[in-house]
Amino acid sequence: MGQVEATTERIVTGKPEDVFDALADYRETRPRLLPRQFSEYEVREGGDGEGTVVHWKLQATSKRVRDCLLEVSEPSDGQLIEKDRNSSMVTTWTVTPAGEGRSRVVVTSTWTGAGGIGGFFERTFAPKGLARIYDELLAKLATETAQ
Repeated sequence: MGQVEATTERIVTGKPEDVFDALADYRETRPRLLPRQFSEYEVREGGDGEGTVVHWKLQATSKRVRDCLLEVSEPSDGQLIEKDRNSSMVTTWTVTPAGEGRSRVVVTSTWTGAGGIGGFFERTFAPKGLARIYDELLAKLATETAQ
């Protein structure tokens, strides 16, 4: 078993604090950003950044569905961390300045992968698939924050 990591980033229009606020808004904004691979979305506690508990199912492939129950923390300015209570997955969102009125958004998910041949395929293909999903989410974020 090894650590698996998927990272995606995008420059979006919007001040870093506004972009971060959009990402941290799990009640209104986040549901609008989620691609079709996310289902059964539900805020269970909080709803705005630190202290939020949110549930969703993520269909990463036609056969692989993760039931995610995430605890949200804000360890530093411009950073959200979503820790899945149901697995080893941790997703970190980082928003930093990228020039006048622009922000760089980086999303990184890490988890402990399977062993053996299944683990090989997971380490090879899962990061690319998850990166495509998060790239779609970031494209929707870019549209949301450009308004």
